[in-house]
Amino acid sequence: MSRRLALLALLLAAPVASAQEEDDSGSVPLEGVGRISVQAGWRLTSNNTFYNSFYALPAYACAQNCARSSPGGPFFAGSFGYAIMEYLELGIDLFATGERLQLTNAPTLTNYTYGALVGVRFQTLLDVLTPQGVVPFIGIQSGPSLVFSQADGKDVGQKELIQQPWVGTVGATFRLTPRWGFTTEYRLAFARGQSPYAEKNKGLASYNAGGNWFALGLTYSFPPDPSRPFRPL
Repeated sequence: MSRRLALLALLLAAPVASAQEEDDSGSVPLEGVGRISVQAGWRLTSNNTFYNSFYALPAYACAQNCARSSPGGPFFAGSFGYAIMEYLELGIDLFATGERLQLTNAPTLTNYTYGALVGVRFQTLLDVLTPQGVVPFIGIQSGPSLVFSQADGKDVGQKELIQQPWVGTVGATFRLTPRWGFTTEYRLAFARGQSPYAEKNKGLASYNAGGNWFALGLTYSFPPDPSRPFRPL
């Protein structure tokens, strides 16, 4: 009886050992792999055009020591992708970002941009650095987004627009295991927003609602299902 139990245990353990050997034998290919990435980072944006236009307004004129910069703001994204082939992935990102623009002679302006981006990524697998290799990628994204702007002063108000940003992205995923890795990514986003100050100042330039988005995050991958041979009934 004990011999039969030992034989049964060996038979049951064989597929598990075989799968472990397969996982350890090399990197999991990209084709058919799905992934979920959660990222956080920082946004940096230049707004010289907006500042020049704003300080040219008679009501907010400023000639010296005018505030013209922003320390940036937080950036968050959740990304979902599926590799339809080894070198091409389709994906969708849900994102949110914002910043505060300091103004002289006027209340601070707070801007938010959030929405969804659909795009493609061109990628490859390099068997270097980490146990499951590194996946560098480059891509382009676009999609509906809300651009929202609000001034701290109660007499100014707020303004929102529906826009379609265009975003270029480049980065890499460092795969530590067949399922887990960490991703570093840079996005260059093109989008414009209108501030509430434009309601009474029709010639005011729009502000930059895109900019440079830097992020780090975790990535969880879903390896493709193993092929199952056809078995006739």
